[in-house]
Amino acid sequence: MKKTNNQCYFSANNVKLIDYKDVDLLKKFLNPHARMIAGKRTGMCAKHQRQFASAVKRARFMSLLPFVAK
Repeated sequence: MKKTNNQCYFSANNVKLIDYKDVDLLKKFLNPHARMIAGKRTGMCAKHQRQFASAVKRARFMSLLPFVAK
């Protein structure tokens, strides 16, 4: 997945908080093995990459996302 625009997805869509309960949005930035895709590849700014990482970790802990996909 290549960087398509100059602006972060979350900045472009005016998302204030990345919610760990929004699993469909989080899955958009995970690869098929359920690993987080780097901010360079997704085009996320550092602030939102940190919020995204925390949300994914929290969702995994709450069993909303798998730690490893087969």
